[in-house]
Amino acid sequence: MKTIKLLTSLLVLMAVFNTARAQTTSADVVKEWERAKAYTKEYLDAMPEKDYGLKPTPEMRSFAEQMLHLGADNYVFTAAALGAKSPAGMDQLEKTSEKTKVVVTKNVLDSYDFVIAALKKLNTAQLNEKVKLFDRFELSREAAFEKGFEHQTHHRGQTTVYLRLAGTKPPQEKLF
Repeated sequence: MKTIKLLTSLLVLMAVFNTARAQTTSADVVKEWERAKAYTKEYLDAMPEKDYGLKPTPEMRSFAEQMLHLGADNYVFTAAALGAKSPAGMDQLEKTSEKTKVVVTKNVLDSYDFVIAALKKLNTAQLNEKVKLFDRFELSREAAFEKGFEHQTHHRGQTTVYLRLAGTKPPQEKLF
C-alpha cells in the first residue's frame, strides 16, 4: 500500500513537472516573432526596388501588396487576440498608394513591432486565456497568435516565387 501511494505521488509530480515544463511563455513566442521579422526583412531587402510592383499574374497581388497584406494582418490577428481594434484596419496597408521599398519595409516591420510589443505585455496565464477570434473561433490567446504566425509565414512563402521571377535568390531558410 505504501509503495502504491509513493508511486502515485511520483506520477502526479512527474505530470505536474511535464505540464509546467511544456507551457509556452510569452518570451518563447516573442523569440519566434522576432525571428520571423528578421526573416521577412531579408525578403524585403532581397527584392529589388524596381520589382516591388511585380505580379506573377494580373489577378495576383504585387510583391508590395503581398507584403503589405502580411503586415496588415499582423495587426488584425494581434488586435483580435487582444480583443482590441486593429490600428491598421483590415487590409488597409495594401491599399496605400505609396508602395516603394522604403515605405513597404517600414510598414511591414512596424507590424511585427506591434505584435512583439503586445506579446511582451502578456504573461503565461494571459496567453492561456480563451478568446473568441474574429467573433467565431474560441481558442487560447496563444493559439490566436499562432494563427497569425501561420498567416505571415504563408504570405512570406508565397513571395519566394516573386523573388525567383525577379531573378533574385530567396533568403536561406531561417528555422532557428
